[in-house]
Amino acid sequence: MPPPAEMSGQHETARKQSRAAWGAVASGWYAQREELWKASRPVSEWLVRRLDPKPGDTVLELAAGLADTGLMAAPLVGESGRVIVTDFTSEMVAAARQQAEELGVQNAEFRVLDAERMDLKTDSVDGVFCRWAYMLMIDPPAAFAETRRVLRPGGRLAFSVWAARERNPALSLVGGVLESQGHISPPDPKALSAFAMADPGRLRELVVGAGFDVPEIEEVTFRWLFADRDGYWRYVTDTSASSSFILRSLPPEEQAKVREQVHEVARQFQSGEGYDFPAVCLNALTY
Repeated sequence: MPPPAEMSGQHETARKQSRAAWGAVASGWYAQREELWKASRPVSEWLVRRLDPKPGDTVLELAAGLADTGLMAAPLVGESGRVIVTDFTSEMVAAARQQAEELGVQNAEFRVLDAERMDLKTDSVDGVFCRWAYMLMIDPPAAFAETRRVLRPGGRLAFSVWAARERNPALSLVGGVLESQGHISPPDPKALSAFAMADPGRLRELVVGAGFDVPEIEEVTFRWLFADRDGYWRYVTDTSASSSFILRSLPPEEQAKVREQVHEVARQFQSGEGYDFPAVCLNALTY
């Protein structure tokens, strides 16, 4: 294992790279916000229902992206409560703020915040949401520990991570094609990725290790529909922090080869002119 100083330096480099990658796709997420929300709404509805925020509560959303989950909870905490929407990229925070303005949400505040090192007081929030982010954080144990620190006694954490890659083809398919064509290396099973917390046992270990109770874990499924092939390709190139930069950096002829193979592999999910992909998340609730 590298010495602590070297490990810290590696973490900082990885954080900068991740921040840049997610900042670069914030505009894509915003442009596709309606389609993304239409597909993923069941995930956020589960999180809000199980967190069960009450009037007057202070609720924190970590790595919020467009803040779909937090903004759904805003009416429940009412004028006497507030939702703190956070992300570690200023671009995503700006996009979330714009979405809140469009929805007329008045009781939300917005902060650029690193979930692993929160500038928030201990015991300062009643509940925490985190959708699709803990598995991508550089130091997940630190992130869970920080979440536990800022939660008041009895406060709840509701979060979602992706199930195994083979159960989420809309997310994993392009990476497999890039690997098969030699554009990326085979995934390191120990590296951070969208599927790094697909093992419920590992998930429980991280949560309990941070001082939480054993989490309730439930599978939440939904369908990811794309009206045509171009729509799916736009989704991949505009919103995928892991693939977008690689795809855009390829020469046009190489990108065309990737695109052709992606559509060939996705043929099994074809529906009309587009695709109908299954998607599976592991949603968890703990105290």
